[in-house]
Amino acid sequence: MAIRQDASTGQIVGKLDSNGPVEVDGKLTMELKVYEPFKTYFEGRAFSISAESATGPFDILPHHHNFITLLIPCDIVVRPAHAKEQRIRISGGIMHVKKDRVIVFLDV
Repeated sequence: MAIRQDASTGQIVGKLDSNGPVEVDGKLTMELKVYEPFKTYFEGRAFSISAESATGPFDILPHHHNFITLLIPCDIVVRPAHAKEQRIRISGGIMHVKKDRVIVFLDV
């Protein structure tokens, strides 16, 4: 198991297990990228992401089953590991979840 330290404080901020997600401050995270063809809105570790499909609103957390869906116009809510909650207004997109990695491709 690899351990990650903050360079400025020396504090342990994450643990990486080669068989699973990364822990940040004792909470599981997942890799997340939200982007469109010429702009990246978010790329990094997150605790969760919320969005909406034709069947209604939903949340994705670490260890979520493999999943793919079309997104409808909504606000995506990203809860990053090292920043404040971020809201992204979208007109639609595709979300793909596989092995603690979430890709959201917008404006398709």
